[in-house]
Amino acid sequence: MKTLYPQNNAARMMLDLGGVWDFRFRGDTDWQPAAVPASYNDQSPDPRFRSFAGIVEYRRKITLPACWKGLRACLRFDGVAHNARVLLNGREIAFHRGGFLPFEAELEGFLAPGETAELTVEADNRISHDTLPIGTEGETAFFGSDNPGIPSVEAGKKLQQERGINRPAFDFFNYTGIHRPVRIIATPRQFIRDITLVPSTDGKVRYGVETEGTEGRVRIEILDAEGKTAAQGEGREGILTIPEPRLWEPRPGTPYLYCARVTFGGDLYEQPFGIREVKVEGTRFLINGKAFRFHGPCKHEDSPFHGRGTDCCLNVTDINLYHWLNANCFRTSHYPYAEEMYRLCDREGIVIVDETPAVGMWASEQYGWNLADYHKQVLADMIARDKNHPCVVMWSLGNEPDTDTMPDRAYEYWYPLYEAAHRMDPQDRPVTVVGCQNRYDRDRVIRSMDVVMINRYYGWYNLSGDLDAAKYAFRRELDWWEKQNKPVILSEYGADTVAGLHGAVAEMFTEEYQVAFYEAMSECLDERDFVIGEMPWNFADFATCQGPMRAGGNRKGLFTRDRRPKMAAHWFRERWKHL
Repeated sequence: MKTLYPQNNAARMMLDLGGVWDFRFRGDTDWQPAAVPASYNDQSPDPRFRSFAGIVEYRRKITLPACWKGLRACLRFDGVAHNARVLLNGREIAFHRGGFLPFEAELEGFLAPGETAELTVEADNRISHDTLPIGTEGETAFFGSDNPGIPSVEAGKKLQQERGINRPAFDFFNYTGIHRPVRIIATPRQFIRDITLVPSTDGKVRYGVETEGTEGRVRIEILDAEGKTAAQGEGREGILTIPEPRLWEPRPGTPYLYCARVTFGGDLYEQPFGIREVKVEGTRFLINGKAFRFHGPCKHEDSPFHGRGTDCCLNVTDINLYHWLNANCFRTSHYPYAEEMYRLCDREGIVIVDETPAVGMWASEQYGWNLADYHKQVLADMIARDKNHPCVVMWSLGNEPDTDTMPDRAYEYWYPLYEAAHRMDPQDRPVTVVGCQNRYDRDRVIRSMDVVMINRYYGWYNLSGDLDAAKYAFRRELDWWEKQNKPVILSEYGADTVAGLHGAVAEMFTEEYQVAFYEAMSECLDERDFVIGEMPWNFADFATCQGPMRAGGNRKGLFTRDRRPKMAAHWFRERWKHL
């Protein structure tokens, strides 16, 4: 669904519905308070908040201002995990599948200006073989062995299934609820539906404007960062030329932003954008014709109290910590993030690899499941939302699928998505899918992408604690990738580290071992010209499901969950200062 990011201006208005809503689990009679936007999971010590699988209900009163008479009004939800049903005074006005992209519900015929109604949102957090991300549907836990075949264990698993245990097939907590902003939006009845901008470094900007309604002319004016007119024109599509264009470049360059001011009849929308081009040439990744090397840790939308809830203060803090690290990028592991983060990265010059929520596809049988059409729709919606962000330089189709057990079948699933991404993106950015530690010599998918992105844990999950053996094994694999003539990014690598745990000898879980691990991996990376990036896992510790391999979550962060740096953060800050 094409939904422009909400804004207040001379033609448009919006009301933010953030605050304390009523909340209850389906089947309960009593309501209790819950904050919106935020995941609900950490808002109460009631264990159901952490473990519940099913439908929860939110409600609140909303009023459409009387002064909005004659305007089009809609509700906009930036993200409700994972499926959402929206009702007004008990009447369904929208249903949306997927928890990480926006959707709108038109209010015409349901609520008139000056009226008040009860808004109810049903959020379903259940995950399965038909959702993105993937759920295990009662199968073996993602981490740890269930000792199959032991009668007592099998009996316990049967009880889990009867109780509706809903385990993720991914290693991050299944935070859910209304975790992104909710707004009421007013526009003229004939309005601007979508804007597409395709800039070139020579100053030419190809544009397209979609409108709801045909009465009225479309005018477009390009404003520079000082608000001065740089180019202007008319029509729903065309090409404008900006003389002496200023380019958007990642830090430590200048992330210069222009604004496309579009009017149509009585409507107005102002779309920020940057002039930059990206492409892959041989084993190089080029931004504005210059070789770019990715260096920055992967992230999660994760923090205490909020869970995955949108927090602009946290976003600013995190991006300032990226600047402190001398980092220039991150991957939106493992789902599209709230758009507020992309807008901030446009402004701050941090590069993003934008990823769909296709994570947990670790079984080859999944390619027979009815996911491909839905996966393609999610990809299309992500590209439609994020296509104008200069910070987005590459699309990731998903994370760590099984691509080597049945390599031909996997290729038949993933390569059409690769082709679709190129067709759907007006700027035709490079496309990738992130590969897991697998039989890379059998895989066909990863090497077919524009950029090879591989997650590797030599010295942690395999060859544990033996960094000499880890370097030997990693170098052997890099020898193989060198022959593929593709640019390679090490897109995940890391070691769980308990903050404050030290040792005279660098052993696993100590801060010393985390630094030694990164020193060893960096030694291997620095030997290869075709390696164009490194993305440590992870920026900060984050919450996961409980399990025998997770003590209070995943502790591979360079920072603790409350953003205190470990020794490795200082080490990377020094390393990336000189890259």
